[in-house]
Amino acid sequence: PFEGVAWTPRPPQGPPQGCFACIAKPPALRQASPVLSPSSAVYLMESKSCKGDSLRPAVPCKHSMEKKTMTNPTTVIEIYPDTTEVNDYYLWSIFNFVYLNFCCLGFIALAYSLKVRDKKLLNDLNGAVEDAKTARLFNITSSALATFCIILIFIFLRYPLTDY
Repeated sequence: PFEGVAWTPRPPQGPPQGCFACIAKPPALRQASPVLSPSSAVYLMESKSCKGDSLRPAVPCKHSMEKKTMTNPTTVIEIYPDTTEVNDYYLWSIFNFVYLNFCCLGFIALAYSLKVRDKKLLNDLNGAVEDAKTARLFNITSSALATFCIILIFIFLRYPLTDY
């Protein structure tokens, strides 16, 4: 299908010059120069973004010649994610640290709860959610294991091992 077509590589050039309106609409392609024989039906393939072409005339940008007297005022509105919805489990972590600190799991939960508060201040919503999940996991584990140990202590106090 590409029989009779020649590809001539062009040296790389810098970024196209001119305004966006001129760069976005390249001029129409012309046929190859008459130096090539018309019997071979050879057309040069070229990039649409190439401004310094030997086949295209150098057309100055009409927009750059106009005087820029009007400015575009812009308003930037920064929208931060709502970080108040992320629960940090801070009170639960303090309770586990003080009363149910089984194998220091309450302390680890408290550390993650403080990390959640810091990330909420930095507006890192994804990091705050991940640390909140970790703090909740350590709080659940600490509460469950400490409660289990307390129940075992009451059982062994009620029924000492000497009875068996």
